[in-house]
Amino acid sequence: MSSFPASPTICFAHIAYRTGDRFADRSGPYPSFEVRSLEELEARIGEADVLVCSGFWRNHLPELSPRLKYVQALSSGTDAFDRDMLKSRGITLSNAAGANAAAVSEHAVGLMLGMVRRLFVARDDQHRKHWAGMKSDFAIREDELAGKTAIVVGMGNIGARVIRLLKAFEMTVIGVRANPASGAAGADEVHATADLPKLLPRADFVVLVCPLTPETTNLIDAKAFALMKPTAYLVNCARGKVVDEEAMIEALSSNRIKGAGLDVMAVEPLPEESPLWTLPNAFLAPHTGGETCAFEDNVLDIMMENIDRLKAGRTDLINKIV
Repeated sequence: MSSFPASPTICFAHIAYRTGDRFADRSGPYPSFEVRSLEELEARIGEADVLVCSGFWRNHLPELSPRLKYVQALSSGTDAFDRDMLKSRGITLSNAAGANAAAVSEHAVGLMLGMVRRLFVARDDQHRKHWAGMKSDFAIREDELAGKTAIVVGMGNIGARVIRLLKAFEMTVIGVRANPASGAAGADEVHATADLPKLLPRADFVVLVCPLTPETTNLIDAKAFALMKPTAYLVNCARGKVVDEEAMIEALSSNRIKGAGLDVMAVEPLPEESPLWTLPNAFLAPHTGGETCAFEDNVLDIMMENIDRLKAGRTDLINKIV
C-alpha cells in the first residue's frame, strides 16, 4: 500500500509562473495554494505534501515540512537540490524536461528566421520610420533557410524538435551529441561533440540547445569562431556559458561571423555595460525561450501523472531524478 496521501495538498511556488492559477482553471482535484516569495514558502511549506517550484528551492525546506513527499521542479536543471538528502527523507524529485521542448525549439528557429530574413532590422527601421526597400548588396539582403546547413548541438527533446523543424525548411542538418550511438533524431548526419571543430566550416548556422556540462562549457570559443564561415550565424538557446562571451563579442565586432541570436547570456540579467546591447549583428532575447502560455499546463501534466503513479505505489515517475 502506498504511503502517499489520497488527496495531497500542493504548494505552487514561483515569482511569476501562474501554475496555481492554471491548476484552478483545470479544476484540479486536490487542495492547493500558491506563494510568491521564499519567505512565504518557508512559512507555509509545512502544509504541503507536494511542492512545485524552481528558483525558491532551498535544501533546508524539508526540515520545515515533515509531510513533504514529492517535489516537481519547474526547470530541467536540478543542481540546486541535494539529492542524497531528498533520498534519505523519502522525497521524490522530478524535473520539467520536455515541458518547454516546443517553445525553445520554435524560439531557436525564430531567431534564425529573424536574422536571415532581417526581421530585427526591419523592426528597427519601422521605429525610425525608414523604408529600406530592396537591397542590391548581397551582404545586407534578406536570405533563405532552404538549402543551408545547420549544426544542432544537443539532441535531447529540444534538439530533436529543432532538427525536425529545420528539415521542414529543406535544410541540411548535422546533429552533434555526446553519444552519437543514441541516434540521429532525423538529422542527415550525427557526430560526437569532439568532432565539432571539423564540422564548423560547413555550417551556415550553429544552433546550441545542449546542457551546460564540463564538456560544453566554452564549447564555442575563439578557435571555434575562427573555423566558422564569415557568413555563418550562431544561435544560443542553451546556456550562456556554452559560449566564450568575450570571444563572441570579438567575432561579432570584427564580422568574423555574420550574426548571433541569443536567448541566454553568461551573466543574467545582461550587464548594462555589455557591448552585446549595441552590436548591430547581435540579436537578444531575455532568456524567455521556454516561457509560453502552454508551459504551466505542460508541467501540470507531468505533475498530475506522477501523483497518480505515486498514489498507486509506483516508482517509475516521469522525469524522475530521485
